[in-house]
Amino acid sequence: MTSEIQTRIEAAAFRRLLQHLQTHTEVQNIDLMILADFCRNCLAKWYSAEAKELGLDIDYPAAQEIVYGMPYAAWKEKYQTEATPEQLRAMEERLRRKEAEGH
Repeated sequence: MTSEIQTRIEAAAFRRLLQHLQTHTEVQNIDLMILADFCRNCLAKWYSAEAKELGLDIDYPAAQEIVYGMPYAAWKEKYQTEATPEQLRAMEERLRRKEAEGH
């Protein structure tokens, strides 16, 4: 496989991931953080950082809009729910585990 083909496959897989996350708005960022240690905001930060590596100026809010499929404030108002006590406890436990592992 050439690096160009690999890049095309990775780009297509990333677009599918974004579409999946945009479709499944019921999945809250805190759930993603608890289970996978990343969320939509992490993807936006990575996107912005990689753009900067290529000399492009895609700031964090612009990257969030790409990841969320709309401005973050609009997504938050429309889809974000208040974290439950269970989610908050699970997130605290996740952070404790990460700290204990030295991350």
